[in-house]
Amino acid sequence: MQENKAQGTDISTLGEFGLIKQLTKGIEIKNSSTKVGIGDDAAVLDYQNKKTVVTTDLLVEGIHFDLMYTPLKHLGYKSIAVNVSDVYAMNACPKQVTVSIAISKRFTVEAIEEIYDGIRMACENYNVDLVGGDTTSSLTGLCISVTAIGEAEENELAYRSGAKVNDLICVSGNLGAAYAGLQLLEREKAIFENNPNMQPDLSGHDYILERQLKPEARKDIYERLKEAQIVPTSMIDISDGLSSELMHICEESKVGCQIYEEKIPVDYETHKMAEELNMNYSTFSLNGGEDYELLFTVPLDKFDDVEKIEDVKVIGHITEASKGIYLVTRDNTEIALQAQGWNPLKEEE
Repeated sequence: MQENKAQGTDISTLGEFGLIKQLTKGIEIKNSSTKVGIGDDAAVLDYQNKKTVVTTDLLVEGIHFDLMYTPLKHLGYKSIAVNVSDVYAMNACPKQVTVSIAISKRFTVEAIEEIYDGIRMACENYNVDLVGGDTTSSLTGLCISVTAIGEAEENELAYRSGAKVNDLICVSGNLGAAYAGLQLLEREKAIFENNPNMQPDLSGHDYILERQLKPEARKDIYERLKEAQIVPTSMIDISDGLSSELMHICEESKVGCQIYEEKIPVDYETHKMAEELNMNYSTFSLNGGEDYELLFTVPLDKFDDVEKIEDVKVIGHITEASKGIYLVTRDNTEIALQAQGWNPLKEEE
């Protein structure tokens, strides 16, 4: 488990503007839509008649991440990935991000540079420009707020409200792995706190740990849909659990749905972790959250086209609203889905 404070440079020796210069030196602009980036009072962007999408996520220490087991570089990377995921979920292409950070006195310049190393790495991976932000002090811990900006043609945007009866329900990747990784980390943290001489046992769980600590936005699925000339009728990313996200689509589109438990993709390591914890792995996939996979619907006549896209599975179909929102289990029992995903505003019991 990691220490947050190490020997290093006190942030006060640089001041706010000195810190910003230190963290953002050498940043190069990649997108033609970025006219002015860091260095002025505001960024200047030019999308030349395309539609602009904007999304913001706030990551708060103790609520969204635990620095006992979250490496700072991974945290920086994740803060970008979760935001560009929302842009891809609009069937849009992310182009710019702003990053604001609130820092407590226990962090050194070197620690914040670790976070920005992860931010830079993610910006390179998703080909987005870091164009601004803010830094301030915090009395309670670390907070990171990222705003992502993207572009799309108007006829290519996918909203939550466009699903139609008989549309196919599709999902990328596999579900529940991030939650499985979180359960493993929380288990080992509890053991460590009870006995600091016990070393964490994380062997054999690399995949689920990466899905929790360094998730990837599905840029590849966005690109494959574009190549196949498929515009989803609705789309959302899975941050709060499959059940919750399906209910968002159904509510906004005024439809129902039916999905099949046996068709929901779940990785072997997720199965294994669920068994270790004596839990049903379907609970992980339905309610876990933080997978950042894409959940989307397409017309029935796109079945053959969507089947050809690697790492996409059809898991059900859209129904009339009157038929409700149901999961068909492996024994052919219909169960009404409930939004049991993670809720950051829920008070701990």
